[in-house]
Amino acid sequence: MTQAMALPIPSAVGNIDAYIQAANRYPMLSEAEETRLAQRFHNDGDVEAARQLVLSHLRLVISIARGYLGYGLPHADLIQEGNIGLMKAVKRYDSTRGVRLVSFAMHWIKAEIHEYILKNWRLVKVATTKAQRKLFFNLRSLKNDYEGVDTLSGPQAAEVASRLGVKPEEVVEMETRLTGRDLALEGSPDDSDDAFAPIDYLADSRYEPTRVIENKAIARQQDEGLHEALSALDPRSRRIVEARWLHDGEAATLHELAAEFDVSAERIRQIEVKALQKMRGVLLVAA
Repeated sequence: MTQAMALPIPSAVGNIDAYIQAANRYPMLSEAEETRLAQRFHNDGDVEAARQLVLSHLRLVISIARGYLGYGLPHADLIQEGNIGLMKAVKRYDSTRGVRLVSFAMHWIKAEIHEYILKNWRLVKVATTKAQRKLFFNLRSLKNDYEGVDTLSGPQAAEVASRLGVKPEEVVEMETRLTGRDLALEGSPDDSDDAFAPIDYLADSRYEPTRVIENKAIARQQDEGLHEALSALDPRSRRIVEARWLHDGEAATLHELAAEFDVSAERIRQIEVKALQKMRGVLLVAA
């Protein structure tokens, strides 16, 4: 049994340092071992071989995920998403093409992390098209070349646009999205009495006078319609409907009503169905 088979699969949920230490204990594979495991997985469907390929490359995911910590998302979440990309890469890896898994997997790991960042970095999507996504990630790295600059100016935006092969206005627009921040709808409990959150400026239409009058009129029409529908029933049918549907406490059971009227429970059910159908007809006509 190899060392990788003996060690359990670590989880990035919990202590991230412990996870990294556990992942680093898995040995790196030689090219021959990697080829043998890949062939066992694809030719024989050996899941254990795929497991060893994944475990031996967990440190690669950790390294790549570390490069995206500047987006303010949890390192553990970035690693988890990267692990999904790694598993996708192992599933699609073809050792006969002469490319090592580490090179092939980098694309899948980064793609999965990119997708996670774009979905979670802002409540409002900052990049939707393929070109915007490329600009989103490249712009952050290129801004590091302009030390002390918080916002790119006209000439700087034009220079970045030239380097990225996009229009200057696209750089300015993405810069605006990157520097924007999410604003909480509700205020913080620590805010002072004079502070207001956006939710404080939203109107509550429930207590608007015309809405209150309208709701009361609807309720009155419903009560009148229900009373008219009940009046159309014979005393026994009305008693059954009221006991089953218009009660203050627990609804009466079919067997309780059967005992009250000295009939079978099935007969009570039939009366109830017919009574409700008749009430619907009256309500439809009234409407």
